[in-house]
Amino acid sequence: MDLYKELCAAVGTENVLRDEPMSRHTTFRIGGPADFFVLPSSTAEIKAVRELCRMGKTPCYIMGNGSDLLVGDKGYRGVIIQVYKRMNEIRVEGERIFVQAGALLSKTAAAACEASLTGMEFASGIPGTVGGALRMNAGAYDGEMKQIVESAEVLTADGEVLLLSAGELGMGYRTSVISKNDYVALSAVLKLEKGEKDSIRARMEELKKKRVEKQPLEFGSAGSTFKRPEGHFAGKLIQDAGLRGYRVGDAQVSEKHCGFVINRGNATAAEVARLMEDVADRVEEQFGIRLDPEVKKIGEF
Repeated sequence: MDLYKELCAAVGTENVLRDEPMSRHTTFRIGGPADFFVLPSSTAEIKAVRELCRMGKTPCYIMGNGSDLLVGDKGYRGVIIQVYKRMNEIRVEGERIFVQAGALLSKTAAAACEASLTGMEFASGIPGTVGGALRMNAGAYDGEMKQIVESAEVLTADGEVLLLSAGELGMGYRTSVISKNDYVALSAVLKLEKGEKDSIRARMEELKKKRVEKQPLEFGSAGSTFKRPEGHFAGKLIQDAGLRGYRVGDAQVSEKHCGFVINRGNATAAEVARLMEDVADRVEEQFGIRLDPEVKKIGEF
């Protein structure tokens, strides 16, 4: 109860939810209750909440819109800090976009299009936030964040705010210094180029059409479930292992795209986790390659 009061004092009572079902906050539509679900609106509030957790030795986890997250069925014992709708400002100045970490990539790409800025079309259909995209160097269709990030502001575990250049961010395949050092992404400056609005919009529509045709968007999922092994494609390995449509309960390897694990409606986190292990085991048995999950697992299973 004391922690609840302290969290409310830090961010406002209306921004602290108790026993909040995480199924409401993940694209998998799966997850038990978090003890506390906190919605900060500033760097100062994030720092205050993290400090409260540190002092009380309470686990805490930073999330965006939950597009790469699998939360255990028994929930999360601690504090979930969601950097999302209360930190989502987007401002365009010339060829640069100044954007907070909670802004959706899709909305940021749309703002770029409206300003006739090209270079971000690849991100228009990625469901994550800018913060998550910075952390994992999100990419699709031959584009990735490191191509457009000029700098980013981050919060360290010690509460220090750093401004990192593109080079200092160390962005590689699904990694960055943000993930390696467990920083919190706060904001970014994206450098794009002037383009032709109709051409930019046409490219975004083309990529949208490809997604609809090839990806199981009608089901809950966390996007690509496994990272791409060097020299291979995870979906192709899973397909070649004979696992298209493989099910554990209501969790299934998508028949449309084998790189996706989907929730057919009532899948549990335990079923998804079991299916992922089964897939990784089968691919390793057949091809000697161990698939590394791109989905993050937190909480109690």
